[in-house]
Amino acid sequence: MHLVWQDSCFIQLACQLNSRCGATCFNGESRVSIGSVVEKLRINEVAPRDGLQSQPRQVSCDDKLRLISALVDAGVAAIEATSFVSPKAVPQMADASELFPRLPDPQRIRYSALVPNERGLERAHQAGVREFAVVLSATETMNRRNINMGLPEATNVCASTLAAGIGTGMTGKAYVAVAFACPFEGLVAEDRVIDLTERMFAAGAVEVVIADTIGAAAPRAVGKLLHHAVRRFGAERLSLHLHDTRGFALANAWAAMEEGIRGFDTSVGGLGGCPFAPGAAGNLATEDLVLMAEQCGFATGIDIAKLRLAMAVATSITGASLGGRTAQWLCAEDARRLKNVEQKAGD
Repeated sequence: MHLVWQDSCFIQLACQLNSRCGATCFNGESRVSIGSVVEKLRINEVAPRDGLQSQPRQVSCDDKLRLISALVDAGVAAIEATSFVSPKAVPQMADASELFPRLPDPQRIRYSALVPNERGLERAHQAGVREFAVVLSATETMNRRNINMGLPEATNVCASTLAAGIGTGMTGKAYVAVAFACPFEGLVAEDRVIDLTERMFAAGAVEVVIADTIGAAAPRAVGKLLHHAVRRFGAERLSLHLHDTRGFALANAWAAMEEGIRGFDTSVGGLGGCPFAPGAAGNLATEDLVLMAEQCGFATGIDIAKLRLAMAVATSITGASLGGRTAQWLCAEDARRLKNVEQKAGD
């Protein structure tokens, strides 16, 4: 059950905790390490793009910047900020060219943007984008419904867009969408996903993100596909994008971690969905993955107390009821800790 945040109260509570208690830490004592180096997850925050693109309430450029600034303050180091798609297709992203040049701390934060083709790439380049992503759906029907072209043509468009971007000095990655199941064709063959991944690497992608676009994957299927992908391409070149439609996102993330995957797309508060994928629910919540990772000894670099402030901003600007599976517990823990601090102060 998602928690309906009372935004003003939540912000006040989180701010009080930050000022009186310092950063909230739920870390376990042990860390997963190789030698003396703690293993760190690579978290790519997608709320500003994937999280907002299907929201019914139009979010202003200033409010998007509020959200992004809150994420940066929380320690998020990589953010998918927007997409340079047709404003008619995705009105929520119509301000991409205005937003990108205004992003905070661009020298320190890795900002990226999604582009559908070379036309979008040109707009992105003019706006100052250095890292971009293309999306290739793994089925014929999904490509037809999404971009009105078949799988072979879509593959060529992604490859040519990657090549064009690399030619201008940009860095490109590729998503293989509906990699586990398609809303129109059902289960997707592993061999096809592996083949498309190989084609994207051959086209110049520095990273391929395997995407469970509609949240239909289960841990065993995730582990099986990624086992083969890691053996073929190496874990450091792969990431995973998950949706929580059936409540399996966190379990799927753990299955991927078991196969050596350390890169994940997440969205604060579980914000998200896909306007072109019927049945897709929100993304894997950033706070869920951060809490699990820290409890299991992985580093993330993200301050979960400050992340909850970003969750409150996301709720405020969208009007949506947000919160991952840990949100209710986190809020209760905040209230408990604040009460303890106030009691000690009164003693």
